Amino acid sequence: MAKGDCSILVVEDNPDDQILTMRALRKASSHSPIILQEDGQSALDFLFGTESSKCSPQVDSIGVILLDLKLPKVSGLEVLRRIRSAPQTDWLPVVMMTSTDEPNELREAYRLGANSFVTKQIDYSKFSEQMCLLARYWLTVNQVPMIGSFRSSRKGSAGE
Repeated sequence: MAKGDCSILVVEDNPDDQILTMRALRKASSHSPIILQEDGQSALDFLFGTESSKCSPQVDSIGVILLDLKLPKVSGLEVLRRIRSAPQTDWLPVVMMTSTDEPNELREAYRLGANSFVTKQIDYSKFSEQMCLLARYWLTVNQVPMIGSFRSSRKGSAGE
């Protein structure tokens, strides 16, 4: 899969932040599909399906997950924990995003395996610039394993 074909999974519950994030990401990466999930449970259902043993085929196309920390139904930290505990998704880049600046949440996110932790900017132009930088880095600079070879090499160790 070419890097430009990777999608961005945005997990955000705030309608205003959804609009701003989608607008900024479209500006930054017009060719990358953007998938929006509005709460932690819907994100887990999207990633893993409704059967716990099945992983969504769309997972293979994700270049980065932008995951809000404070989500309804299932918290962002719990979503991160589940992503990191499953061999089908433990390699996915996850950027935690929040409006708060709580050191304990930052520490816990990194302890659980976050790749990055970002405090959302209040000013739209700064927020837009922040989203552009994130999208460009994770979709054009960062390297992720080739999905087919990565999965097949893990089958024996993951018990699939």
